[in-house]
Formats: sequence, structure tokens, C-alpha cells
Amino acid sequence: MAARVAQRDAAERYLFVDRDSVGNLATQADWTAKRLVWVPSERHGFEAAGLREERADEVLVELAENGRQVLVPKHEVQKMNPPKFSKVEDMAELTCLNEASVLHNLKDRYYSGLIYTYSGLFCVVINPYKNLPIYTEQIVEMYRGKKRHEMPPHIYAISEAAYRSMLQDREDQSILCTGESGAGKTENTKKVIQYLAHVASSHKARKEQSIPLESPNLARHLASGRIVCHPPARPQPFLPFDWLPIAQPPWRAVHRVPFCCFAWLFNIFLG
Repeated sequence: MAARVAQRDAAERYLFVDRDSVGNLATQADWTAKRLVWVPSERHGFEAAGLREERADEVLVELAENGRQVLVPKHEVQKMNPPKFSKVEDMAELTCLNEASVLHNLKDRYYSGLIYTYSGLFCVVINPYKNLPIYTEQIVEMYRGKKRHEMPPHIYAISEAAYRSMLQDREDQSILCTGESGAGKTENTKKVIQYLAHVASSHKARKEQSIPLESPNLARHLASGRIVCHPPARPQPFLPFDWLPIAQPPWRAVHRVPFCCFAWLFNIFLG
């Protein structure tokens, strides 16, 4: 029991934001006093700076990193959100929705081990290039039956929403994953199917029927084949899977169809 609690606590630091450590009165006062904004940076993309003086087409700012004062074209200055929005889970909630704020929020969350972030209806994932303890059976159960806004961003929350919509609306559901090579599309594909196989199985049969992360069956279905495809499209598999009676192993419902597109596409068909 103690081991399970410790395992859960270790996973939660990669899911939940400690709100006591962000948006406190000191940081709020600093943001207000310095009139912090974002300005372009060759090294960082954007960096924080305090407004000092506004001129006709330029503004004088003081860089937060080193205190150096520079002139920046007014149209290149972007507003900074109040500290209370630090590491926000859904970027649609940002008061100032601009490129600098979006990139900063994603970077801030990523450096804190939070690889999933919502942007309205979308879920942005940044590949951590390491294993995180957020895909265990305990975490699956945490998201099972929960609405998206009730839990931190996760591929399981997206999978749960699709699964519940399929059951309630009796309609087909799709999950579309896009990204560059190495962005983590295949790994998140595994997590989607793992979650669906787990929640759709009966409690008694779950151990026999759930698809493990490194299942040979799953790996075989995800292995891409050589197919003819017009450039610049990249061959990717189209993975529809039908909902079968509970007595049948879930991976029998997955079948691979070669398909040219720019992203992984998953369909959940209600049988």
C-alpha cells in the first residue's frame, strides 16, 4: 500500500502544478512594478523585459536577465500575462494569447516535467525523451470516468473523452495526432490504445485482455510498411479498430490499413 502511494506521489509531480509556488504576491508586485513584456531574443526566441520609455515607433526596455537597456520596435513587443497564469493547463485561458506567451508557457511546463498542455480543444505534447511514471494502471484509474476539466492534461483525458462520447452518443470517434518525426506520435498511439483496452475490459478480465505498453501485437500493428506515396506526404498507417464483445482480446479489434497522410489517425468504431 505504501509503495502504491509513493508511486502515485511520484507521478503527480509530472501532472499537477503546485499553485502555491506560482502567482504569489511578490511575483505579482514585480510584474506590475516593472511593466514586464516580451521582446525578441536571438538566443531565447523571446525574453522578459521591463518597459522604461515609449517613443514614436520604438520602446526602451530593460532586459530582465542582465539589466541591459535596448530599443525595440514597438510592433515587436508582446504583452506578458500576469503571474497567476504561470504554467496554466489550458492556454485558451491566457489573457494575452500571443506567440511569446504560448511558447513561454509550454517551456515553463516542460521544464517542470509537465509535458501535456491544452490549447482549447487541442492537447499539445512535448516529447520528454525519457520515461515518465504517468502511464501506470493507477494513473489510468485516476482518469477513468472523469471529465477533461476535472484532471490535468493527459493523453488519457483525450482518450476518456472519446470513449465516453462513443458510449453516450453512439457515434464513431476519432483522435488525430500530428507532429514532426520524433514528436512522440507512436508512443502516444500506444497510450491511447492501452487506455481504451483497459477501460473497456471488465475488471475480472482486464489482466488477460489489456494491451501492455510493449505488446508484440501492438508493435506489429504500429509498424509502418513501405507504400507508394506522392511527396511531400509521408506514409503513415491508418488505424481503425472496431468495438468487439468483451470476451475477445482487444487487439483483435485493431487492424492496420496503409494510408497516406501527414499524421496518425485513429478511429473508434462502435460495433
